[in-house]
Amino acid sequence: MAHVNPSDDALTRILTEATTIAMVGASANPARPSHGIMKRMLAAGYRVIPVNPRETEVLGQRAVASLAEIHESIDIVDVFRRSEDTPSIADEAVAAKAKVLWLQLGVSSDEAAARAKAAALTVVMNKCIAATHEALHIPARPASAPTA
Repeated sequence: MAHVNPSDDALTRILTEATTIAMVGASANPARPSHGIMKRMLAAGYRVIPVNPRETEVLGQRAVASLAEIHESIDIVDVFRRSEDTPSIADEAVAAKAKVLWLQLGVSSDEAAARAKAAALTVVMNKCIAATHEALHIPARPASAPTA
């Protein structure tokens, strides 16, 4: 059965309830789409953790090499990688106990979706998270208080 993205109501709920986004493939290069999307999501008030073994920092956020290095709750794993790389990323998202696997515009994989859905993750494919955030008129999150 072909993948169907969540409804606008469900996407609104996802983006309203989420606080932390792990961005796989985030880049410090301003010419890369992931850089601009990360900047937009940071401006919208999300905690964004760049996941890229080739980066040490992206937009002032310390980068990690893999999802396994993140030791906090992850709401959304947002993926800027080739479609063929996504099944293993889905496995990492499951292991990290993420709630949502979000494959960016131009990225889709029925195999990755099946793996994530089998572990009860919500899956969004071939859709830009920042454009969706804007199109659904999700307000910017208030600055979060430090956690104890």
